[in-house]
Amino acid sequence: MEAAEAGGPGTFDLALHWIATAIEAAGVAAIVLGCIAAIAVALACRSRGGTWDEAYHAFRTSLARGILLGLEFLVAADIIGTVAVEPTLQNLAVLGLIVLIRTFLSFSLQLEIEGRWPWQRAGGAGASRPAP
Repeated sequence: MEAAEAGGPGTFDLALHWIATAIEAAGVAAIVLGCIAAIAVALACRSRGGTWDEAYHAFRTSLARGILLGLEFLVAADIIGTVAVEPTLQNLAVLGLIVLIRTFLSFSLQLEIEGRWPWQRAGGAGASRPAP
């Protein structure tokens, strides 16, 4: 009887692969649903009498939130897929680069959504203050 048939390491690796794939699918779904929700939010804003600028801002903010949520899922899937399944040096280096790029994107989106960096508290010390 092979190790994969007996529930050995092959089965565990296969399960982790499928889990990582499912989390990646959830990330893509979050981005797609975020796009649809952003369109709905913008249309609702416009139908309530908002200006095109307000609708555009609502769209961008909602879209950024959907992308940010999807990126979180995708990073989790990459970590599971790379570290748990095949932790070679080359795969870890690729994972590090992917996480670095996605972290930069996350920070950029956070700045876009809230107008401040993630480490700055809203209205507290370290937050950017409006110009006089």
